[in-house]
Amino acid sequence: MPSPELSITDRLSLTNSSHRIPRLGFGIYQSPTSVCINSCLTAFRAGYRHIDSAQFYRNETEMGVAARQSGIPRSELFLTTKILTPGGSPEKTYQKCLDSVKKVSGETEEGYVDLFLIHTPNGGPKAVKEMWQALEKLESESRVKAIGVSNFGIGHIEEMKQYARIWPPQVNQIELHPWCQQRQIVEYCNAQKIIVEAYSPLVRNQRAHDETLNMISKAYDKTTAQVLIRYSLQKGWVSLPKSDTPSRIEANADVYDFELSDADMRTLDGLDQGADGAIVQAVKN
Repeated sequence: MPSPELSITDRLSLTNSSHRIPRLGFGIYQSPTSVCINSCLTAFRAGYRHIDSAQFYRNETEMGVAARQSGIPRSELFLTTKILTPGGSPEKTYQKCLDSVKKVSGETEEGYVDLFLIHTPNGGPKAVKEMWQALEKLESESRVKAIGVSNFGIGHIEEMKQYARIWPPQVNQIELHPWCQQRQIVEYCNAQKIIVEAYSPLVRNQRAHDETLNMISKAYDKTTAQVLIRYSLQKGWVSLPKSDTPSRIEANADVYDFELSDADMRTLDGLDQGADGAIVQAVKN
């Protein structure tokens, strides 16, 4: 039976904000500029309203172009980007973030980004502080609706308390799928009311032949990708599948006419390999 609790229009409330984040997102990592706009437009037509980019992906501009070409009111869309490294000074770091907002919004003065994340804590505490304070400034200027982090462990988030005006971060985007469930940081984020976003929920197709996953997908007459996205949503995470294949983009949004049973959720939970199951990186707590 379809779950009455989940639909493609579902959004979650962000802490200390009236802004709400769609529970299904569309990732565009490694989506080349030549196809990114069409992929985003396909996603919009399939019902996605949330696109996830980054400075590192080099397709912020394309995400913004697709948003404007879609004909969907900007207020109904949720556009995310990320900063990977600071600019060398507080002013340059702020400008680097503002440049991203302008790329996404098409240089309009009233343009904004819905969510801006620090991509990684790997630059160290000083770099994180400089980037966070730049994002706080953009938030105070209404150029960013919400700010958060990615790949942050408990210690990284706790360390921010020393200087942050906005704390806790409103989002932590981390690698999450049955083989890498990162339960400690997920439990911490839930306790702090930090929205958990799951990147690589499809494990980049590296587990497509897993016997347990295929057994479950056959039982529901769904693709392995659809099962993994549904699993992610039922865990309470914001799921960020990616593809540049139109049929897969559409299929990945078709996950609302079935519900994984408690038993099948437990079976998928049992696949966890901890940090060893990560294909990108597990956080350091």
